[in-house]
Amino acid sequence: MTPVPAGRAKSTSSATVVLTDSAPAEPPLIRVAAGILRDQAGLILIAQRPPGGHVGGFWEFPGGKLHPGEQPGQALIRELKEELGVTVEAATPFMTYRHPYPERSVELHVFLVERYAGEPRGVEGQPLRWVTLKELPDSGLLEADQPIAAELARAPRISRSSEGI
Repeated sequence: MTPVPAGRAKSTSSATVVLTDSAPAEPPLIRVAAGILRDQAGLILIAQRPPGGHVGGFWEFPGGKLHPGEQPGQALIRELKEELGVTVEAATPFMTYRHPYPERSVELHVFLVERYAGEPRGVEGQPLRWVTLKELPDSGLLEADQPIAAELARAPRISRSSEGI
């Protein structure tokens, strides 16, 4: 076999490599507003996600996705009306954080709902439960909602701020 000078070598491979300048796509970011509702006895409301959907069957703090251009407080008011049939009268931002899932990331804007009108009910047919703060960790909460329960446990007597919706 005769050596071939550099630059004249011919490939016998049939493989094709495509080089691009783009980085791998990041999973989509879903922005969500969620509310912590308490009853007169201090119990906390959680709702069950519908089976068959993303993380179906798990329990969560009620709320939902922000519409394009919608502020988190506006989304909270809209979502709690749609999901629970209640009218939010006063709510205070509690925490905001991101939680990564393999196929998406969720940015949660969590509010303490201080006052609401109406009796919460599962308008969309979703089961609801009132639980104690101590029951939250073992209530089947979504992985993304567990930091909320942990933060509530650290600050069970949450001070009310003047910032609200």
